[in-house]
Amino acid sequence: MTAADAHPPHNVRAPGPTAHDATAPAPPRVTAAGPAPHDITAPDFTPHAVATVLGSAVGDALGAPFEFGPGGAFSARFPRAGHGSEMCGGGGWDPGEATDDTQMAVLVGESLLECGGLELPDIFRRFQRWAAARPKDIGLQTEDVLTNGEPWDRAAALHFQVNQRAAGNGALMRAATSAVHFAGRGRDATMDAGRRIAALTHGDRAAWEGTAIFHEVVRVALAGGDPLTALPDTLAAVHPDHRARYATVLAPDWHPDQATEFNGAVWPCLGSAVWALRTTDSYEEALRAAVDIGGDTDTVAAVTGGLAGAVYGPDAIPRRWTEPLHVPLPGFGDRVLGAAELAGLARRLAA
Repeated sequence: MTAADAHPPHNVRAPGPTAHDATAPAPPRVTAAGPAPHDITAPDFTPHAVATVLGSAVGDALGAPFEFGPGGAFSARFPRAGHGSEMCGGGGWDPGEATDDTQMAVLVGESLLECGGLELPDIFRRFQRWAAARPKDIGLQTEDVLTNGEPWDRAAALHFQVNQRAAGNGALMRAATSAVHFAGRGRDATMDAGRRIAALTHGDRAAWEGTAIFHEVVRVALAGGDPLTALPDTLAAVHPDHRARYATVLAPDWHPDQATEFNGAVWPCLGSAVWALRTTDSYEEALRAAVDIGGDTDTVAAVTGGLAGAVYGPDAIPRRWTEPLHVPLPGFGDRVLGAAELAGLARRLAA
């Protein structure tokens, strides 16, 4: 769930002058990029790409029952790893059921494949079809953008112009599939793609930049590099108006307790995911740490799961978490994707 979108008291706005974002043109069109650090050459790119998508979906489903709960709730209920039904369900979710985070990521991925590349109007139409089917979970901001009757290239900007609040994590949460698809095209192309897809529903550039950073961190990991040591280079490619804010939450000494906003906002959500990756030694430990932060647990864990999947690969994701995983797609018949279907989607996106 996109907490910052769903609960108005937690909505945040980017620091400093951001009003220009309301009328700014969409981020630059994706073009072939020149040489960039960490271009994809690792022989295990596809398995780790699968783990990025699957890992994000697992994190989403694992965290959903603990959403808006206190910190430490997951480890209090499951103090020993591998003991108990950790994919427990609750809060309206069945065990292993993924939320809007993964549902929207699937829609992005399928559009990229069926259109043969990035067709923003098509992604927006898929989002609208999904929203019209009344999914269990959809952020208030995202719902307004998708149902306000405005065209795809103006709906989010007009929402931001009126509300001045659009820095939620609702674009970041769905970025695993697009990150995998654009990873082989270099830093500039993957970051630009992240921005453009984010701008479909979020008019604040802060949300664009957070999604772009996630894309690049995944790209570095899939190339076999260390995404944490590459963060300074990644930050250098962030829009200057937002670089300092992201540098703060991505710093090695930052802790989620230092967040100045609820983690439904894009900055602490991404910062918390990177913190969980940095302070643990396995996919499973990273996910447990992410859910234990509390708050917007499904999205923080989805972002963490995508990053940790890219780093550790598919064998690191516990089978007991993938077996019950399922992703309903409201508005698209009775389709429900399991782990095998998600893995197949990821393989095609990485091809």
